[in-house]
Amino acid sequence: MSHEIYGYIRVSSKDQNEERQRIAMHEAGVNDRNIFMDKQSGKNFDRPGYQRLLRKLKPDDTLIIKSIDRLGRNYEEILEQWRFITKEKRAAIVVLDMPLLDTRQGRDLTGTLIADIVLQLLSYVAQTEREFIRQRQAEGIAAAKANGVRFGRRPMEKPKEYEKVRKQWECGKISARAASKQLGIAHKTFIK
Repeated sequence: MSHEIYGYIRVSSKDQNEERQRIAMHEAGVNDRNIFMDKQSGKNFDRPGYQRLLRKLKPDDTLIIKSIDRLGRNYEEILEQWRFITKEKRAAIVVLDMPLLDTRQGRDLTGTLIADIVLQLLSYVAQTEREFIRQRQAEGIAAAKANGVRFGRRPMEKPKEYEKVRKQWECGKISARAASKQLGIAHKTFIK
């Protein structure tokens, strides 16, 4: 039974580096028919190409990816996919940008152990960096708000007869739906 070499490429819809990844796959010995690709952002992760690839992967096949973040959006996801491919599928993974991350046959136990440690470390650093960015964003937003910067849409001007209709609604003379219809606004908007 022959062992296949597969490649996986993921690019965001507005991305540029699809061709670079494809060239890297060819140089690593991946046949065009064995290259799977998803074009979407990391956020939208129902990756059909990746799912097809996982169905094809057999024990002792090799999966080649350009960088570790092709496997997932975050620390947990990358580790989960790594474990699934190497332990459950029993296939090898080669990360071109990181030669230490290579679990192919013929690698001794130390090589495999190093790959696992490097992966854990990289994933941890990536996750920490993302959390740091989020924290910085939150701090930036808080600082901007403190300086009077307003976020979100401007509040809608209240229709002229709003107060009159609101009083009728508060007294139970009309329903909220009838009130919103009378004012020509959405039901949710009136409730707000």
